[in-house]
Amino acid sequence: MIEVRDLHKAFGMVKAVDGVSFTARDGEITGLLGPNGAGKTTTLRMLYTLMKPDRGQVIVDGIDAAADALAVRRELGVLPDARGLYKRLTARENINYFARLHGLPEALLADRRDALIHALEMEDIADRRTEGFSQGQRVKTAIARALIHDPRNVILDEPTNGLDVMATRALRKFMGRLKAEGRCVLFSSHIMQEVAALCDRIVVIAHGRVVADESPAALREQTGEANLEDAFVKIIGSDEGLAA
Repeated sequence: MIEVRDLHKAFGMVKAVDGVSFTARDGEITGLLGPNGAGKTTTLRMLYTLMKPDRGQVIVDGIDAAADALAVRRELGVLPDARGLYKRLTARENINYFARLHGLPEALLADRRDALIHALEMEDIADRRTEGFSQGQRVKTAIARALIHDPRNVILDEPTNGLDVMATRALRKFMGRLKAEGRCVLFSSHIMQEVAALCDRIVVIAHGRVVADESPAALREQTGEANLEDAFVKIIGSDEGLAA
């Protein structure tokens, strides 16, 4: 479980995050939405300890990130906005490298790596260098790398961005599998159809603050809108567009 308590982050005079609080629970998929400049990406970066908040707490499975950031990182599997693969390495070698950074024994490493390659349907690309990979192939490799240490909490930043229809369907199916395993899944997306299909709860951030934290059905009922995109626009109070 990921608990966010009154997070604040400013860059000079700009308040990027201004008191964000929410909980992403085990066995659920929580969507994080917001218009451009809302503070969503900054919030995610503080959750996975890339940034330190000016104020507030991030608690992952009872561990305070400020007190023990390394322990929190062990509990998290993160797909960041920058995928960051090593292009000269194969997909399998990228996964192996991160597994060894986490200190996995070789026997366990092989079992987990091969299970992820199978689950993500990567058998045909596992031994190819990642240079020249399609966007979908890069995302699959980055997800396998993020999950190699078997974290209970998974943060996915725009996981389907740039994917074709088949790759998107496969990734949605995999996210459902993570939920079924009882993991906490937190992901950001700007695709309303995807959010409506996957999310148990939706946290909407606007102007650095949480303006809604409900199930998709509750958000539609609250706004009187049948369409989730229309509900989102009404909640943030403008037609300024969805986060990319």
